[in-house]
Amino acid sequence: MAVTGIGGFFFRSSDPQALAAWYLTHLGVGAPEGQFLWDQQAGPTVFAPFKADSDYFAADKGWMLNLRVDDLDGLTASLAAAGIEVITKPEWNASAEVGRFARIHDPEGNPIELWQPPAS
Repeated sequence: MAVTGIGGFFFRSSDPQALAAWYLTHLGVGAPEGQFLWDQQAGPTVFAPFKADSDYFAADKGWMLNLRVDDLDGLTASLAAAGIEVITKPEWNASAEVGRFARIHDPEGNPIELWQPPAS
């Protein structure tokens, strides 16, 4: 008997409906209001606890959502056009075997890492 994948991601929000709409509009994550299932593509998922004093993401946040994407350049261009700050750093992309990364924050300041895995 084994776990077969992540079944959900739940977090608190000051305005759950507005935040859910933001994720659906800008990232295609989630489902329309009144629906709860998001069918996603199969692929790798990293599950990694970090040290409490890690500087990989903001110290005042207990988590960072990492979303796997297939066109990092296209998505970040779309996000920037919508006025969403996109952060990139060359050191995040130092290993071609790992893939490429960018970061954004949702309207409530939650960190989101966008990850384009290397081509298979």
